[in-house]
Amino acid sequence: MASVGAACLPAVRRIAVFGGTHGNELSGVFLVRHWLRDRSEIQRATCEVHPFLTNPAAVQRCTRYVDCDLNRAFTAENLSLPQCDSMLHEVRIAQQINQMFGPKGSDSAYDLALDLHNTTSNMGNCLILKTSNDDFTIQLIHYIKNTLAFSNCNVLLLENAAVQYGAIRMVAKHSVGLEVGPQPQGVVRANILENMRKLVNSALDFTQFYNEGKEFPPCKLDVYKAFEKVNYPRDEEGQIIGIIHPQLQDSDWKELNPGDPSFLTLDGKTITYSGSSAVYPVFVNEAAYYEKDSAFLLTQKVTLTANSVKVSKH
Repeated sequence: MASVGAACLPAVRRIAVFGGTHGNELSGVFLVRHWLRDRSEIQRATCEVHPFLTNPAAVQRCTRYVDCDLNRAFTAENLSLPQCDSMLHEVRIAQQINQMFGPKGSDSAYDLALDLHNTTSNMGNCLILKTSNDDFTIQLIHYIKNTLAFSNCNVLLLENAAVQYGAIRMVAKHSVGLEVGPQPQGVVRANILENMRKLVNSALDFTQFYNEGKEFPPCKLDVYKAFEKVNYPRDEEGQIIGIIHPQLQDSDWKELNPGDPSFLTLDGKTITYSGSSAVYPVFVNEAAYYEKDSAFLLTQKVTLTANSVKVSKH
């Protein structure tokens, strides 16, 4: 019997584990390929776990994408485009993935998606949450953080419209993005892969306990809520003229105060952070984000709360 105030939610029966959304982020590629050969590690008695290599063509080329970023392709516009020969590769497979694991926003969509990524930034073990109003996912992340007790496991909330994008994981009813690093593109580091592996298995363990009827009591979760993307200093032709300042480099999740150095121009001048209050930068100097005009994201610390959750008997 659920306690008073508990959220009785449907069982989580189908879970997608996506790797290779970016073909040069190899921890997820290696893990998903392994699990496709042998699923015993990720099998759980109460649910179906489906590992899936999302962009094989980009994986084969060891590049982020072929035509466009697959992890930005899951927009309503792209998913509704009519099929044609000139359709961009990633838009085409976004539509295919949406049909396999969604459709996005539908009752028939997969219950949970775990999307595996690497970052060149000093992000450690980052779990990405799309909304502050999902008791199940907040409880899942709370369980992961407390069970694994990584010293460098932080939660990034991408709820603000200014930092949202058409991510692949959005096809499912619930989702968690995993960003584990630092790891260079096109490289596998054993410690980074092992951390990702532990994160995935912890999420699956939580789901198994939940499906078996375990009630998870109300919890609080400290997160970093992103609200703004900061571009590099550029000249009138759009060329970058300032790079990440050494004091900011590798300082993801650390406090950045007004007046602190943020960029160093190529003629040796320091550009300081001009905001009105302290912030916490993330994805600092991420290699993949140069093309996206993003030197780092600004976040604020907030605390989320979740009701107790228990699987519904109906």
